[in-house]
Amino acid sequence: MSSEHAHSHLPRPGRPTSRAARRLSLALLIPAAVLTLVSMVLLWPRDTPAPGPADGPIRVLGTVVAVTSAPCAAPPAGEELPTGAPTDCGTVTVDLTEGVGAGQRVSTDVPSGPGAIRVGAGDEVVLLYLEESPERQYSIIDHQRSTQLWLLGAVFALAVLAFGRWRGLSALAGLGVTFAVLLMFIVPAILDGRSPLLVAIVGAAAIMLTVLYLTHGFSMTTTIAVAGTLASLTITAALSAIATAAAHLSGIADETSNYLSITQGEVNMRGLLLAGIVIGSLGVLDDVTVTQSATVSELALANPGYGFRRLYSAATRIGRAHIASVINTIVLAYAGASLPLMLLFAADTATPVGELLTSPLIAQELVRSAVGTIGLITAVPITTALAALLAARRGIEPEAGPVPPVPATPAPAPAARRDAAGVGVGERPSPSVPSGGPPPGAGGDAPVPAAGGDAPEADPWMAFVDRHPDGKR
Repeated sequence: MSSEHAHSHLPRPGRPTSRAARRLSLALLIPAAVLTLVSMVLLWPRDTPAPGPADGPIRVLGTVVAVTSAPCAAPPAGEELPTGAPTDCGTVTVDLTEGVGAGQRVSTDVPSGPGAIRVGAGDEVVLLYLEESPERQYSIIDHQRSTQLWLLGAVFALAVLAFGRWRGLSALAGLGVTFAVLLMFIVPAILDGRSPLLVAIVGAAAIMLTVLYLTHGFSMTTTIAVAGTLASLTITAALSAIATAAAHLSGIADETSNYLSITQGEVNMRGLLLAGIVIGSLGVLDDVTVTQSATVSELALANPGYGFRRLYSAATRIGRAHIASVINTIVLAYAGASLPLMLLFAADTATPVGELLTSPLIAQELVRSAVGTIGLITAVPITTALAALLAARRGIEPEAGPVPPVPATPAPAPAARRDAAGVGVGERPSPSVPSGGPPPGAGGDAPVPAAGGDAPEADPWMAFVDRHPDGKR
């Protein structure tokens, strides 16, 4: 057997061997998957309302043909125009394309009031059919935007596939799984009266187990990220329950939650608030845990001599920088979504700032962001410690790529027959070497093979790093 072939099969330090990695992954994955599946079966909604005819006004689709403007009626003498009163009146001619009266051409009033849309010829609009209205039975309420959204979705998918290729395809598949769990399990189960917090934890576990392995593959890096995410989600859920109870938050802080509590009285609104915190944290948690797990793996691969302490310290420094940027991202996301509310509070100069911050709506968002951030912070040491412990005990083996062959040790050359001049038969005579030493770049410093032993491997860098410019050492 050649020396190269023998060295190519030698074990190398690094990541756990594939067999050990599979055993450890399955030891965590199988119980977590079974527990999640059983919990989903027990919590699965059974009394969800079947879709039926919609109550209230009926939606109709149409295309604007023409808009005829007209001055609005003047207010009575001595009165001012009320705030928010329409300033542009007239009629809109619409061809109905779908719904009640499809194929007909009707006239309706120009949309008016706060938030009213502006329409022009050629716009596709949504109308309400008001059967009981004595004057006009149709009223424009919105633009049709399904075509634009489908086009944007197609561009998004193509961009992901063009950049991520197969990894991008798996990311899109994971996104589909996320929407499926949200729309088919989490939302119906909460409407069915199940505990929102328990449903959110089980649904988040199902999303995480499926999406992480689907996106990042079945590897030890993913398994450690799964373990860290599960632990951090549990801590986040516990902290959110403690914080909302201590702050006496009911989960009803705006018109939407108030309307939901009236129409869906069986929904636990505080539990719904906790569920929102857990699900919102999952999206950033998996980013942090996967990053920390992969960081430890790469550090251990680049520095096989690193033990647990060095791996943990180095990866934690990276994690601190990552968490700092993530916290800023979370704050900016909340600020962008709540910008109208921030403007409203800024305009309300009569209310003290302390009273504004302790109002239910603001306090709820503060608790949501604080608890979510604490959960992210705990994810860094937990995931890093798990990854460093495993890497230090088992070593790291490169993920992929051929094993570079180890150069074979050259066999000793047989002694050459020499003539009377001392030159070996068949050899070229060596040029004479000046007494001052070999010229720069010459091989005069090449090591001489030991008698009866293997010649040491020549280092090509010796001619560049050890030699003096004038040829001396």
